[in-house]
Amino acid sequence: MNGTNNSFHLATYGRYMMTGGPFCIAVGRFYHESNRLNPQPAAQEQFEIERGGAVLNASGSTLAGIVSELQGEAIVQPTVSVAAPPSGLIDHEFYEQVAQEFLDEIEKLKPDAVVLDLHGAAATSRLADLEGDLLSRLRALVGPAVPIGIGLDLHAHLTDAMLRSTDICIACKENPHSDVVECGAKVAKLVLEVLRGSLSPVTTSIRVPMILPGAGETASGPLGEIHAKARAIQKVLPEIIDLSIYNVFRYADDRHIGQVITVMTNGPRPVAAKIASDLAADFWQYRERFKDDLLSIDAAFLRIRDHAQARPYVMADMGDRILAGAPGDSVILLSAALDQFTDLKGALTITDPDNARTAVAAGMGATVTLEVGGQITPGFVPRQVTGKVIHVSDGTFTLAGPFHGGEASSLGDTAVLLIEERIFLVLTSKPAFSHDPAVFTSQGIDIGAMDFVVVKSGYHFTMNFAGIATPLLVETPGVGYYKKGIFSYEKSRFWPEHEVDSSKITAVVYAGVRAMTDNKCQAVA
Repeated sequence: MNGTNNSFHLATYGRYMMTGGPFCIAVGRFYHESNRLNPQPAAQEQFEIERGGAVLNASGSTLAGIVSELQGEAIVQPTVSVAAPPSGLIDHEFYEQVAQEFLDEIEKLKPDAVVLDLHGAAATSRLADLEGDLLSRLRALVGPAVPIGIGLDLHAHLTDAMLRSTDICIACKENPHSDVVECGAKVAKLVLEVLRGSLSPVTTSIRVPMILPGAGETASGPLGEIHAKARAIQKVLPEIIDLSIYNVFRYADDRHIGQVITVMTNGPRPVAAKIASDLAADFWQYRERFKDDLLSIDAAFLRIRDHAQARPYVMADMGDRILAGAPGDSVILLSAALDQFTDLKGALTITDPDNARTAVAAGMGATVTLEVGGQITPGFVPRQVTGKVIHVSDGTFTLAGPFHGGEASSLGDTAVLLIEERIFLVLTSKPAFSHDPAVFTSQGIDIGAMDFVVVKSGYHFTMNFAGIATPLLVETPGVGYYKKGIFSYEKSRFWPEHEVDSSKITAVVYAGVRAMTDNKCQAVA
């Protein structure tokens, strides 16, 4: 054991032996979903970065659950929180800067444990597995004696490096992610149990080399059946501490791609491998059933026009989903509304920093003609519009929730154009968390007065717009929706993109890396 690791041994046990507690637990967040097909890098200015006490003010997130569970039970040591809407690959130099800041803070704090909110599908221009890299470096720094717990998104790209480096590794269980706060609370609770000696976590993991082409909601369809089975197992088998199912980020390109089941037990339990294998077999058996029922663009607008009683509608632009890492610059629904459905009133967002700033500079009341959108996603083209600038802002706002409700977010410099007295076009400088109604209301748009609004989200919007608008999932082009054969994969082998051999699906056991030995007591003496 190196000197740095031994210093953590001394700090941890020395503090506990002399005072009887409480434990000091460092917390932080690195939350990003990185779509390699988005050509625009995720630079520093896209991220909300918080340090010190501000980290503890998280709400509506896994980090919020972590902090809430630990307060009163431990001394909570904030490090850094870094979060942004999904987008392209993270600028590697920015990642290195943040990672080093985080690791330096951990070395200074010498915590008894570390608990983190990570998405699980972050990547940089040089790393396919950001979380695996960060956690490996963290483990090398703190050594085996300091428990590391992470709460992940259900769509995490779970890797061996992540499992090898952590003691507690669990995911939220629902899509839309209504249980992220509960996930954070559970991670923190389990880490406390490890520190107190009542839990010796062992995780059994199995990977199925397939993605879900559709039907990704956990409350219905084949995925609903699998998740319901997992919850039923936990109810009857108390030795199962956690059972997480990872439904994979479809836009990574790495050998680890696949559905993953993890079964955590207190010490080794033979039943864990059987449970994991049974659930894996269900995924493979049900694979042809994972299909979305999407509306065509025309069918969606016709429904809005012909069924006025259900207005306003909220349309999910599935191909240009920012919440899957797409740029958010599609104009296809805007063009349909302008050219074909001229009797409808609606609001849309488009990521277009140059034109957003041009409109802001033109000022309130100005009439501008712009070639908007279509300037980031390969194959997209701009659309010329003429509109009146009716609102400008710096784009800062607070998400309404429930998903990430209360979190600060930013659209960057933002302008709203009113086109033909019926279309409210929100031009943003940053990709928008448009699953949330506050994207529109923060810019002075009354959703209730619209026939429709367009969001760049596929599932979470249904939760945040519940009681506000009727959801419609629309089939549109872009890099935010998977279809067999349209994206290139060099490192990955998975169904349905490739033929795979299901006979090679096997379980792997990861024992908790924390090693409690007499070495600590001897060091204190």
